[in-house]
Amino acid sequence: MDRTIRMRLKWVKLYEKTEDAGFVCRRCGISRPTLRKWYRRYKELGIEGLKDQSKKPNYSPILKITKELEALILDLRKKRKLGARRIQNELKRLHSISLSLATIHKVLYRNKVKPLLRKRAKNGTKSYSRPIPGDRVQMDTKKLAPGKYQYTAIDDCTRWRILGIYNKRTAANTLLFLGRVIEEFPFPIQRIQTDRGREFFGLKVQEKLMEYCIKFRPIKPRSPHLNGKVERSQKTDVQEFYSTVSLDDPVLENKLEEWQFHYNWHRPHGALNGKAPIDMLCELSSKTPIWDEVEVNYDLSKERFQEPNYWLDQQIKKLKPCL
Repeated sequence: MDRTIRMRLKWVKLYEKTEDAGFVCRRCGISRPTLRKWYRRYKELGIEGLKDQSKKPNYSPILKITKELEALILDLRKKRKLGARRIQNELKRLHSISLSLATIHKVLYRNKVKPLLRKRAKNGTKSYSRPIPGDRVQMDTKKLAPGKYQYTAIDDCTRWRILGIYNKRTAANTLLFLGRVIEEFPFPIQRIQTDRGREFFGLKVQEKLMEYCIKFRPIKPRSPHLNGKVERSQKTDVQEFYSTVSLDDPVLENKLEEWQFHYNWHRPHGALNGKAPIDMLCELSSKTPIWDEVEVNYDLSKERFQEPNYWLDQQIKKLKPCL
């Protein structure tokens, strides 16, 4: 019999003889949990229970990586150039498979997959985020195909988004989309920021913004970085959504709504430290104003109808109103 087993058997026999756990622990120099463990094993298995057992876990994450799943991970990386976090998100969204980032990294490392090269931000470029939901909403349009344009509105703070597909980039469609944004955003909007696209400068569009006490703040020409969040979110749509659907699908709009729901409620966002927009919205709920507060702080006298031509708009801005 092994020396270690004889020692453990001695503890057990002494306890059976004295029935005093404190005395046995002091006498043998062991703790009560140690004595209980070996006594329980001895009662269940006899001498065999006093032997050291394998510490190998019954379940290991590596066991669930089948050849088919490994091939799927490598396919997402090769064809769609996705990083580990986005692969994790796509596996959950499209295949209902939950894997940790560490597991995905192990698969990529084991197959000697080269890391993706990311473009670094230009020197002097500073990222920012507004502190309150609805403080600034960035809006933009993107051409998907002839007769298909995506309208996107994203909150600067929480990254909450509303998406829509229309056949043209027009003020009329902008007005329809703006109605959806106002209705579906779960918080009041204080200002909307767009590029100089003419579809955003329609008279009725600006009137609707004034009606809802929303400030209109178009950016300067040739400065898309100021609308960087909506630009990057549209790139995400191309990489994660439109790469999995057909633009000719008759239920494309329904699938876009499903993607919008997934993005707002479940998709982890790198800029939010892995949180989804709904998580940020809940965290900042106490700081989020209500519509009445936005209306009180809105000064209509400081707003004016703006021109898409930036240089003309600047000249108009300098004109003094007639008394």
